[in-house]
Amino acid sequence: MVRILLKLSAAMTAGAAVVASLLMSPFAANAAEIKVLSSVALTSALDELAPIFERTSGNKLVIDYGVAVQLRERFLAGETADVVILTRQLMDDLQKQGKLITENLMNVGGTAVAVAVRAGAPKLDVSSVDAFKRALLSVKSIVYADPAKGGASGVYFARVIDRLGLADQLKAKTILVPGAQAAEVVARGEAELGIGQASEIVPVNGAQLLGPLPGEIASVTVFTAGISAGTKTPEADRAFIQFLAGPIAAPILKAKGFEPR
Repeated sequence: MVRILLKLSAAMTAGAAVVASLLMSPFAANAAEIKVLSSVALTSALDELAPIFERTSGNKLVIDYGVAVQLRERFLAGETADVVILTRQLMDDLQKQGKLITENLMNVGGTAVAVAVRAGAPKLDVSSVDAFKRALLSVKSIVYADPAKGGASGVYFARVIDRLGLADQLKAKTILVPGAQAAEVVARGEAELGIGQASEIVPVNGAQLLGPLPGEIASVTVFTAGISAGTKTPEADRAFIQFLAGPIAAPILKAKGFEPR
């Protein structure tokens, strides 16, 4: 019995030593919690990248996704964050207002405003502006983000429709969604054609990326990361942004529909 107790005591002492060494390790001692406000367009990429960054840095990411314009308004209204990732235009605006540390803006990647159809459906011709117009007129239903909600692709595509002179013809067959759900609606067979960021289409099972908007109506949305002027973890924030711009993140971002910028 005495030997058993001695062995248990030794094991407990060894276990305590391991815990103590972990707590005293560089990662544990310097671990930071980084709050990130990110456009919903980066959801699939960041969901895959976050665990890698956490393992390699010892820091923890708390990511809140949303429509870019709405996140900007929340941030301006006083919501705290350490890192913000929105469209370049919105980030430049925040920088002008003194909400970001000036020297730390970095483009994460660009993603095209693109066309989605249901996987296995006949491929529509969207190779030219005229072909794309014919495709829009031929389908029974179209889905894209509600421009009134501020989604970047929806705001842009509403302008495209006006530019093409199709607003009245498409109105009756248009479905509007609040955010990045266009590809999901297409995948369920509830709309024949969807418009959204390529990064919002690629990860959705049952949806197929047909291609970017063609010719002179093409558009690439650039997403930029920056550090909040009020952050308490600037070094950890810089490490995260550098990670997003580094060689580990690059192939994952590409696989999710982004291109380096």
